[in-house]
Amino acid sequence: MNKSILIVDDDDMLRDALATGLDGAGFCVITAKSAEFALEILSRVVVDAIVLDRMMDGMDGLSFLKKIRTDGNQTPVIMLTAMSGPENTIDGLSNGANDYMSKPFKLQELILRLNNVIKNNPVQDKNIDFCGLSFVDNEFFISDKSSQNKLLSLSNEEKKLLQNLINPIGNVVSATPMVAKRLRNKINSVLSDIDIITVRGMGYKIIKKQ
Repeated sequence: MNKSILIVDDDDMLRDALATGLDGAGFCVITAKSAEFALEILSRVVVDAIVLDRMMDGMDGLSFLKKIRTDGNQTPVIMLTAMSGPENTIDGLSNGANDYMSKPFKLQELILRLNNVIKNNPVQDKNIDFCGLSFVDNEFFISDKSSQNKLLSLSNEEKKLLQNLINPIGNVVSATPMVAKRLRNKINSVLSDIDIITVRGMGYKIIKKQ
C-alpha cells in the first residue's frame, strides 16, 4: 500500500513540485496551502507523514506542529524550511518535529528521510476494535448485541483491503472497484455505523456514519 504524505506549504510552485516528485516516487500525496487547511484535512484523514513549511501566512508551521502534538497527533513530521541553522533546527525538533531539512534541498534526500521517519513510527496495535468490527488473530469479527463475536467471512483480497483501511483508521487505499464493492456490501449487511466510501482519484476509506 502506498504511504500517504500531507504537504503543507503556502508556496504554490514548490508545493506542486513536491507533490509531483513524491507522487512519482510512489507516495499518495495530499496538499494543503495553509496550516489551517491542513488541520481540516487531518480531522478527516490519517496520513503516514507530514512535510511542513515553517514560514506561512496565517498559522505558521511551528504553531501548527505544537497544536497537533498537543492534540495527541503523533504523525511523523519533517519540517522543510528556509529557516536554517542549529538554533532553528533545535527549535523545530524540540517542539515535536521528527526531522528538519533546510531549503534548498534534494528530492531524493527528502524521500529517504520520509521513508525513515515512517519506518520508525510506532506500529499500530494489531488488535483493532472499530464500531463493532474487531480484528484479532488475523481474522475479522462482528460483535452483536449479545456480545458474541461472529467471524466475518472475507476473501483474502477483501481481508487485505479491510486491514489497510483500518490500520490506521482513515487510510485512503487503492483497490479494484469489484473488491471494494464486495467488501462494502458485506460490511453494510452486518454493521449500520460504518461504511466504505470512494475518495475520487485516490481510492477508498472507511468512515463512521454520522
